Amino acid sequence: MIKVLIVEDSLVAQQLLTHILNGEPGIQVIGTAATGAEAIKFVNKTKPDIITMDFYLPDANGLQVARQIMETKPVPIIIVSATWTADQYSEAFSLMDAGAVGTMKRPPGPGHSEHESLSQELVQLVKSMSEIKVVRRSAKFKAKQFEVAQIPFMVQRIVAIGASTGGPPVLDTILSQLPADFPYPIVIVQHIAEGFLDGLVNWLQPKCKLKIHIAENNLPIEVGHVYIAADHHHLAVTPQERLQLSDAEPENGIRPSVCFLFRSVAKVYGSRAIGILLTGMGKDGAAGLHLMREQGAITIAQDQDTSAVFGMPNEAIKLGAAQFILPPEKIAQSLLLQQANNQ
Repeated sequence: MIKVLIVEDSLVAQQLLTHILNGEPGIQVIGTAATGAEAIKFVNKTKPDIITMDFYLPDANGLQVARQIMETKPVPIIIVSATWTADQYSEAFSLMDAGAVGTMKRPPGPGHSEHESLSQELVQLVKSMSEIKVVRRSAKFKAKQFEVAQIPFMVQRIVAIGASTGGPPVLDTILSQLPADFPYPIVIVQHIAEGFLDGLVNWLQPKCKLKIHIAENNLPIEVGHVYIAADHHHLAVTPQERLQLSDAEPENGIRPSVCFLFRSVAKVYGSRAIGILLTGMGKDGAAGLHLMREQGAITIAQDQDTSAVFGMPNEAIKLGAAQFILPPEKIAQSLLLQQANNQ
């Protein structure tokens, strides 16, 4: 039984969310809280498996509450809000950095056209996120004994990255360490809920010296730039070193797919590429990373200790697709090492 705490100051919304979640076998709402203080007190006494929490609470915002919970008794937190403004989309990624594992729009009441679909989305999100491994955010991960100098120097032309659940904070860690003169363009597929892509770019850009864009069809691939796959479109690279968007069928149940990107990078760049697969549920990207390795590319998977969800990188490791298994800081260092050797 998945035990849920609902943190929401609206009594009507509390009742709606309770009705939706308690109506699903295997899920039980064990408590509600109307303020951040009530939520923290509840978690300290009775630890739930997962928390759904509104963006703003009467005594605090979600960021403050999430940080305090994750620093004391970490629990997976899903931010559920009735409306999302441009500022909230950006702030959502700060919440993910603080430890939240997911975000979504709160289902409207029965009779609304979106009630059924968003109710099912909430149920599935609670089920999938309830078993995510979370750690105290103040804790330090034990670094693996690995020297990035072990990664061979090769003349590279592009870096391709795939990520899903827990990916945005890891992308922040990696991209924020790269200098403005980093010599390879970066192409990224980040699985993300519709509507959050602009917020992701706006959250990353102030901390990143490279220029970050949402990918556009036929856009030239240029050094000093980061391109993130657009909503509902696969992303690929062409032999003319341009971006290509595709409406092809979803792969591994999703579009954009990491595998779709990695295959095109393997075909166009071969051994002149670096492939990186980060935290995420499922197996998307594993087969594509394996193909990149077969073509001579450098391939890296995020390690288990720092992955919010070890599904995607673990699938790649089991396939033998990853030459190197690294935490985010070491991934950034390995990219900087390639740059230093290229100068």
